[in-house]
Amino acid sequence: MTFQSDTSFVPIPPPGEDELPYDDGEPMESQRHRKQMYLLIEVLELLWNDREDVYVGGNMAIYFSELQAKKNDFRGPDVFVVLDTVRRERKSWVVWQEDGRTPDVVIELLSESTEKVDRTDKMRIYAKLLHVPEYYLFDPFTGVLEAHALDLATMSYVPVAPGVNGDVMSPRLHLGLGVRRGTYNGLEADWLRWLDPEGRALPTGDELARAAAEQARTAAEQARTAEEQARAAEEQARAAEEQARTAEEQARAAEEQARAAQDEAKLLAARLAAYEQRFGKLPGGESP
Repeated sequence: MTFQSDTSFVPIPPPGEDELPYDDGEPMESQRHRKQMYLLIEVLELLWNDREDVYVGGNMAIYFSELQAKKNDFRGPDVFVVLDTVRRERKSWVVWQEDGRTPDVVIELLSESTEKVDRTDKMRIYAKLLHVPEYYLFDPFTGVLEAHALDLATMSYVPVAPGVNGDVMSPRLHLGLGVRRGTYNGLEADWLRWLDPEGRALPTGDELARAAAEQARTAAEQARTAEEQARAAEEQARAAEEQARTAEEQARAAEEQARAAQDEAKLLAARLAAYEQRFGKLPGGESP
């Protein structure tokens, strides 16, 4: 008799990032929205280039429940950061594949078509289901930045007052966020930038390249200046050496003239002495 094993009670594992859609089907609202997302992600990836315990994503779906995954009714954050994780390539963020890790920081870029969802449905999900500690809203066209912190007692967001200059601090990332005028990928605008503790915008790759080029130009100019100074010093040394030789020659000539005058004086004295010995002294003691 042949028995077949009954597999009807073997649990089927939930789908993972390879099975779930990772494109939420919602394009970024505008060119500026896209560039703003890239700017925020690029700067953090450059800053944390040597870290393997952090992940920075953007416009990527986050799956937090099987029901939500089946319905696929949730669009991903524009920018999010997860700490204490593994840095690797991902198609989407699947919470049950990440040991329950959820984002530490979420940034949504507001637009007319998404602002209502960002302020209601997404805000509720980030607070009550994902427990994201920090939630930021930024409108790339008005330049208005809003910061929200999770109130653990109510699992809802409370506004965080900005500083005098409008900047806010991210306690989780130990970085600031603020609006700075500048050019990114050929577009001049008021950009949301990550800030260092002194309030300076952390550089993009292009800004790092320009700074490195400027430093190289400065170093080359300093090298040219040093070379010119060395040549001038060498010429001055040669001039001083020439002057020393001239002075030495003049001293030798003066010494020779002095010796010649002394020899002439001795010769005259000897002639006078010989004359006086032979003829006697001249009247008045004059020389012949």
